[in-house]
Amino acid sequence: EMRDKISEGRLNELHPAVRQIFKTFIETCEEKLNITLRIAQGFRSIAYQDGLYAQGRTKPGKVVTNAKGGSSFHNYGLAIDLVQMKGNDVDWNFDYSKLIPFMPAGMVWGGNFKSIKDKPHFEMTFGSTWRTLLLRYQKKDFVSGEFVRL
Repeated sequence: EMRDKISEGRLNELHPAVRQIFKTFIETCEEKLNITLRIAQGFRSIAYQDGLYAQGRTKPGKVVTNAKGGSSFHNYGLAIDLVQMKGNDVDWNFDYSKLIPFMPAGMVWGGNFKSIKDKPHFEMTFGSTWRTLLLRYQKKDFVSGEFVRL
């Protein structure tokens, strides 16, 4: 059982193929490290992603992503951003490398990204590229509602 109830709702918005994988990953990390993790971000629509991409470019603020809408695994429900909770407070300074030993095979950590290091980010791609997923999205090749076929 995940310790953070908000995360349970966000988990259910993810692609059905990753829900149990991320749930088990979070529960294992919480148990082994005696921490509470929250899914700060899970599924993001392509329109929402475009808004993030505009930040620091055509909108005020600092650049927070290099991913245009459709080019993030969040857009397909295959990625989460985690944050450690300390009571009701968010700890963005958490050492995310502590979670690496508990990552299942195939999981990718954003702390290893080359351009923008995204330490809170974890994704399961199942060998797909975002380009392949975007094509499936555009063709409406869906399973379980609006989730693309993997």
